[in-house]
Amino acid sequence: MLTIEKYGAIDIGSNAIRLLISSVHEENGKETRFKKTSLVRVPIRLGTDVFISKRVSDENIARMIDTMHAYQLLMRTHKVTRYKACATSAMREAENGVDIVNLIEEKTGISINIIDGNDEAAMIAMTDLHQLINTDETYLYVDVGGGSTEFTVYHHGHTVTSKSFKLGTVRLLNDMESPEIWEEVRVWIKQNLSQYPRVYLIGSGGNINNIFKNSGKALGKPLSYLYLSSYYQLLNSLTYDERIWELNLNQDRADVIIPATKIYLSAMKWSGARKIFVPKIGLSDGIIKSLYQDKLNNR
Repeated sequence: MLTIEKYGAIDIGSNAIRLLISSVHEENGKETRFKKTSLVRVPIRLGTDVFISKRVSDENIARMIDTMHAYQLLMRTHKVTRYKACATSAMREAENGVDIVNLIEEKTGISINIIDGNDEAAMIAMTDLHQLINTDETYLYVDVGGGSTEFTVYHHGHTVTSKSFKLGTVRLLNDMESPEIWEEVRVWIKQNLSQYPRVYLIGSGGNINNIFKNSGKALGKPLSYLYLSSYYQLLNSLTYDERIWELNLNQDRADVIIPATKIYLSAMKWSGARKIFVPKIGLSDGIIKSLYQDKLNNR
């Protein structure tokens, strides 16, 4: 018998806050199917507040409350039965982060979990990659966010290791990354991938999704290092306004896309990967999977 439930995932990132609503299809003897129903994104750049002043501003707190009210209504009208809201790098570092969580629950009823970098990496690793990953190959999964980047190594279909670094697009945009962080990432990638003769990258995040969409490539086909490097040069050759007009980028995408591309290119260079696959997955998908896993564990 087929049963369908709707789950909601709220991802409170350093660059934007997203709501993903997915339908979960279960039928006896068959693999559970997850179907994306709705995705809403509000560009509240919490990272710019927090990475400069260590606090979320009153203006952005008000915007967060409005956003959570809207998401609560959307989940109600979609008849969502389970949801989870996770806040990442910016809220982790905000001195008023816990106060904001309490205020939002009081005002909207939405409970928010501030997750650490390891939990974030583990949740992203729960995403559905089996259709993409060849069990004979080695992959470095790179999820670039506004405040942090999560790296996961897959070998022969299994997770080898994962780590979160304070290297994100909003930090880079505001020159807030520490000088040592690039070297830490380089060393970690070299230590965990140098023994493998061939490595492919998997990239997730709004910026690489946008680049992939503009490439015209068929879903499932990879982008080459050469293509990404050429696109990076193109981005740098254009002004902010030109990137919005000529590349049809959103205002909140036209600046962060450059540091994001730099992170992907650096990961490809240090891992020796010549190709990057771009599935449409991210933390929101991992949250949906974790909700389903919680349901199974409580049966």
